[in-house]
Amino acid sequence: MRYTRRGFLKATGLTVAAGGLCSLATGCRSTGQTRKTAAALKPNIIFILADDLGYGDLGCYGQQRIQTPNLDRMAAEGMIFTNHYAGSTVCAPSRCCLMTGVHTGHAWIRGNNRIPLRPSDVTVAQLLKGAGYTTGIIGKWGLGEPDTTGIPNKKGFDYWFGYLNQAHAHNYYPDYLWRNEEKTLLANVVKPVNPPSGVATKRVQYSHDLFAAEALEFVERNKDKSFFLYLAFTIPHANNEDKPNGMEVPSYGMYENEDWPGPQKGHAAMITRMDSDVGRLLARLKALGLDGKTLVLFSSDNGPHKEGGCDPNFNDSNGPLRGNKRDLYEGGIRVPLIARWPGKIKAGSGTDHVCAFWDFLPTCCELTGVKLPAGIDGISYLPTLLGKPREQGKHPYLYWEFHEQGKKQAVRLGSWKGVRLNVAKNPNRPIELYDLATDPGEEHDVAAEHPEMVGKIAEIMGLARRPSEHWPWP
Repeated sequence: MRYTRRGFLKATGLTVAAGGLCSLATGCRSTGQTRKTAAALKPNIIFILADDLGYGDLGCYGQQRIQTPNLDRMAAEGMIFTNHYAGSTVCAPSRCCLMTGVHTGHAWIRGNNRIPLRPSDVTVAQLLKGAGYTTGIIGKWGLGEPDTTGIPNKKGFDYWFGYLNQAHAHNYYPDYLWRNEEKTLLANVVKPVNPPSGVATKRVQYSHDLFAAEALEFVERNKDKSFFLYLAFTIPHANNEDKPNGMEVPSYGMYENEDWPGPQKGHAAMITRMDSDVGRLLARLKALGLDGKTLVLFSSDNGPHKEGGCDPNFNDSNGPLRGNKRDLYEGGIRVPLIARWPGKIKAGSGTDHVCAFWDFLPTCCELTGVKLPAGIDGISYLPTLLGKPREQGKHPYLYWEFHEQGKKQAVRLGSWKGVRLNVAKNPNRPIELYDLATDPGEEHDVAAEHPEMVGKIAEIMGLARRPSEHWPWP
């Protein structure tokens, strides 16, 4: 199941807005007209984040066997992005980029070490709260442990329910979750394994189901206010401590009788369960008369995993892309983005605009008329959402660095993609170069044929990062 990006768009019947990148020298920003138009709108904003969901795991992105009818309908009623990137290839730094509007060369959190956000790190929730929004997060945080400066209630969220620690979030049947700054005890019984991780010996309450119910309650409770909900589901992450049975789900549902390995049934059932809950949330918005007043975005924090007994190749979770979670190839960082806002976003539309997690914060600022904080890397994609591609600002480049597996870097520059591996052992390791316009699967390294482009990407890799005491570089 391999296809080019444009071939996929043609097959799904989506229209394509103008996209691409400006020159490295000039860059672009969106015009003031879109900002003036949007500032008067101030919609509710819901950002739904899946955990380790691959580019190819949804039907609207080409998946053939895992059923996602509600997300497919959301795409049909809104816009699908085909060149959208996560902040990183693992959870904590990716979420830091989403919340703070900077890439991993500038982010305070660049890996999964337990380093909290600082008081000086401004989040999108703080900005929206200052604009009069009621703010909530439900699900997985990963940007600050208890009693640190990084907990959600200190970073702009009025309400918080879920896992603070990303390892604790491995277990779908935990014995407690956090509600604001207090522990909420659950009926599950857990055997500690690599604490705070664990494996439940008595399974009563499935955390994802609690999150789905909390999201509905949050919307109901705030239906008469402007609200921002960050709904950070943990599906389809594995419980790494329960391998090879880490795809924890109450039932296999429609996949029970498939001739598949158990972990693959669990993986599919998790995604379809999440899809059903997204459908319930969209239905609740409509029932409350909030449908046309709410921008809903859906994405994933990185590419598909191969943990908990799961094989991402079994159902082609990365679609036409190479690589998985922890890779800086496209499969590790290019992720779905679906946007729905009836009456504002054209139904059935699609875009190949190149954007990333650090663009969410400035998009929210442009939507609400909030002044951008200094020093961010993001560019609002609101013009694209509103069908105004001529006003869309464009990135001169996108940059990632990853601090596991010997340290890696990647740059997207126009249709070119540069990847450098194992920098710790060899800081001068040659850069791999791919032309994503003709080779989206990154199968052909053309560095030898394009030394000038390799040189430009090498220069960006050297300049796009600030030194960090927590994330040293060779």
